[in-house]
Formats: sequence, C-alpha cells, structure tokens
Amino acid sequence: MYFPNSPTLANALEQAELTVVLCFCAAWCDACKAYQPKFEALGQQQPNACFIWADIEDYPELLGDEDVENFPTIALVQGDNIRFLGTLLPHIEHLNRLIQSMQTPGQPQQTALPEDLIAQLKALSQKA
Repeated sequence: MYFPNSPTLANALEQAELTVVLCFCAAWCDACKAYQPKFEALGQQQPNACFIWADIEDYPELLGDEDVENFPTIALVQGDNIRFLGTLLPHIEHLNRLIQSMQTPGQPQQTALPEDLIAQLKALSQKA
C-alpha cells in the first residue's frame, strides 16, 4: 500500500496493465481506521494492482470537483480510465469482488475527479 507522498509510488504507477485502487479516507473516520489494515492486506495479495490510501484532508486536489460524503470511497483506475468511483461498505471482500469484476474490459465511469489523477499521484510521490 502506498500513500500519495510515498517516494516509490511514481515507479509503481509505471507498471503496464496496472489497476490503481485508490481509497479516499479521513484520519478522523473510525470506519477508515478499521478498514486500512484490511485494505493493505488485500493490496499485498494483488500483484497487478497499486493500492493507494489518500486522506482527503491532506490531498484534496486528488478529488478535483468530486465530493466525498461517505467512507470508504474507492476509485478504480485502469490506464487513464476511471472504471469505478463510489462508496463501498467497509467489508474488504466487496472491494476484492469489485477488483475481480474490473478485469474484463469495460467503459470508463464519468466522474468529477481530475483527468490527470495518475499524473498528480506521480508528482506527489516525486516531491517526497
């Protein structure tokens, strides 16, 4: 699992065929605190995915014009396409099933997240 300011994140984001699993959270959120270790453990089981934990208060620019009202809010990005953005119940098996379902080609989801989300993540990583 990476944080947006992880110095190795930019290199991880360069992998081909990578699915980025971005969890928008908040430090004050009790559900997020309980979810984080499960999110990290799932990330270790997914070699073709890059799991990123982003506190929305520390990295609001990653949201663009998107409003996060509930946690955890997950974004799944493949290439430059946001395939999913939404709130999931904090049960890690739901995220695991969602990631598995995203392995088949599909259409991107329309969101208000920044179009250059992956580039922003790379830039934050390189500042660290």
